[in-house]
Amino acid sequence: MAKPKLIIFDLDYTLWPFWVDTHVDPPFKKRSDGKVEDSRGKYVKFYPEVPGMLQRLHGEGYKLGIASRTSEIDGAMDLVNLFNWDQYFHYREIYPGCKISHFKRFKVDSGIGFNDMLFFDDEYRNIKDVGSLGVISVLAENGMSEATLKEGLDEFAAKRR
Repeated sequence: MAKPKLIIFDLDYTLWPFWVDTHVDPPFKKRSDGKVEDSRGKYVKFYPEVPGMLQRLHGEGYKLGIASRTSEIDGAMDLVNLFNWDQYFHYREIYPGCKISHFKRFKVDSGIGFNDMLFFDDEYRNIKDVGSLGVISVLAENGMSEATLKEGLDEFAAKRR
């Protein structure tokens, strides 16, 4: 079964259920109970299956990356760190603009070809743009879950046979 050499995730509405630049207010901090809150004291959540999924993929030897078009770069990175996900991501491209730029950077930095990448995002325009490069791109309409991950891995294997 063919496996991707690099799995990349969008952040907003893919790994967490909000837009970091409009729905939460940095700075963020971790409370004594381990929960993360924004500057208004609002609890900042992620999709429930994400931490275990990232840990498992990393443990299985997959290279992981983040591609986000947000203008709230520092806030996004802070949340990745506060959620303790920084240990899983080898590559991070977080800045405004078309995701094609992000993926060209991944290719240069990783040496991995587009046809060996798998991408998850909640926005169809990003799926279409990145898919035009030859990256297997999967729409995560309701955020990441184990079922969405399996769908992507199965699609990658089927298309790369």
